[in-house]
Amino acid sequence: MTDHLYSVLDDELYALLDGTHLRDKTQIAMTLHTVDEAGYPHQAMVSAGEVIAESRDKLRIALWLGTNTSGNLLRDGKALLGVVYGGVSYTVRLQAEALPELEHAKHPRARFVAQVLETRADTAKYATITSGISIELNDPQAVVARWEETLEELKR
Repeated sequence: MTDHLYSVLDDELYALLDGTHLRDKTQIAMTLHTVDEAGYPHQAMVSAGEVIAESRDKLRIALWLGTNTSGNLLRDGKALLGVVYGGVSYTVRLQAEALPELEHAKHPRARFVAQVLETRADTAKYATITSGISIELNDPQAVVARWEETLEELKR
């Protein structure tokens, strides 16, 4: 494996998380890893409709209210976002803090802003990474519409 370390999102990852062309990103699932109160890793699945790059060094994340992941982030703010995209396995180390609750939100979520501390891009000389976790939406039209609305609310 070949590691490349960055302090920001590279062009490919930034384009994935820029909040545009969501219909082209419906099959991509990412993992968001936090640490629970006992010190064990906790994994959650997130989509392009729940994470948006505010800049190359800052993400906003929308999580379902009351989840273990949102509780873990509220407690210590430490997270690791994982995604395979464009033949690269990315891990993004984050430090998150809660954003204020959005009054009258159409899609109430626990909202966070996260500083990118480090981005690791792994590739292998001997193999091509062809996919990561992929999903098939049951109702793509409704989900993409919700994603678009959620990202708009997340930007506020």
